[in-house]
Amino acid sequence: MVANIKSGSSPGGALCYNKEKVDKDEAEVLYWQKMLEPFDRYGRLDVEACMTSFRPYLEANRRTHNTVFHVSLNPSPEDRLTDGQLRDIAQEYMERMGYGNQPYIVFKHKDIDRHHLHIVSLRIDENGRKLPHDLEARRSMKITRDMELKYNLHSAIDSPELYDKRKLQKVNYPAGNVKQQVSSVVRSCLRHYKCASYGEFRTLLERFNVSIEERTGTIDGRDYAGIVYGALTDDGYGVGTPFKSSKLGKDVGYRALQKYYERSKGKLKEEGALEGLRQAVRSAMSPHHTREEFRQQLKADNIDAVFRINPVGRIYGVTFIDHNEGIVANDSVLGKAFSANAFNELYPVPQEEPHIVQEQRWEPRPEQQHDRQPDHAANPISGIVDTVLDLADTDAYEERQRIERRRRQRQRRR
Repeated sequence: MVANIKSGSSPGGALCYNKEKVDKDEAEVLYWQKMLEPFDRYGRLDVEACMTSFRPYLEANRRTHNTVFHVSLNPSPEDRLTDGQLRDIAQEYMERMGYGNQPYIVFKHKDIDRHHLHIVSLRIDENGRKLPHDLEARRSMKITRDMELKYNLHSAIDSPELYDKRKLQKVNYPAGNVKQQVSSVVRSCLRHYKCASYGEFRTLLERFNVSIEERTGTIDGRDYAGIVYGALTDDGYGVGTPFKSSKLGKDVGYRALQKYYERSKGKLKEEGALEGLRQAVRSAMSPHHTREEFRQQLKADNIDAVFRINPVGRIYGVTFIDHNEGIVANDSVLGKAFSANAFNELYPVPQEEPHIVQEQRWEPRPEQQHDRQPDHAANPISGIVDTVLDLADTDAYEERQRIERRRRQRQRRR
């Protein structure tokens, strides 16, 4: 069983998200504790009634910003549990996490084959004290492992998908086998993340020290399109010689990636697909934080915020990577409230260090600067001299080489 914990500034967002599921008959209220009846007179889930139960706790402490405890408990698809068992699991989990005396409501989601739970509660007790959350993720993992044994559940550790995802590590160039490392990272990212565009996929791969570049153009009147992969150092410099995607396989080539972007775009457009990420980002957005504090708060929820910053320190783009849900989304995908302008207003240019750039792109090392072409300033692998590699992974170029070889052979025969 896997537990994903999220924080928030108001329980209203988490309650509305679950209400949408309930209204569509994709979820149901399974259990509630220390709360008023959460339904209106027509039997519909009433968010305001839930808020009435939470409000005295919130009013007892107006200083704490992240007041919401929202967790999803995800048994294995192979575990078929009754509602009674799910209630027992929810109750024991909350008790052991320190929320046993808190008001909370439990929802069973059934919009996918794998039924799972969402629990909404508060991090503030009835006296206004904030509940401790030190080592929360570690404690949660131990509790879910114990409960797997107690309730005879399938272990998340044994899940091939989760095991594969845990193996996803940054490319380590000095360790050798670079092509194999890059291949493993690219394929794992394609399996476990949804990216609706080349830019989002590039941002994701760079977190794992992999560069990617699309190469398109025309040769002898024929269009070509290809992909070049390479390795990066931890500080964002390209290292070694990049190689075309055909060296790895068609499933990571240009056409395969276009289909992958379209599939991801469709999945991310599904109702509620981005709501959890929006809620997490919204909860972390506070004028009392700095940019770095905002990023660190999301990092605690296993979400990366990658700011793209110009030389004067102004944010011109943001990409969010939710490692829990496998979602990579630019600010434009999440909505206007999460735009670059919104973050510039929230986190103005730091006066003391205006030139810090949060996101590193592939750049040549100082000793490679003489190889750099002026018109390649924004190119991730711009330090590479224009060679055959610039036209890599194209059937057109391969065909041209074959024609040239045959022409030279005919000339030698004459």
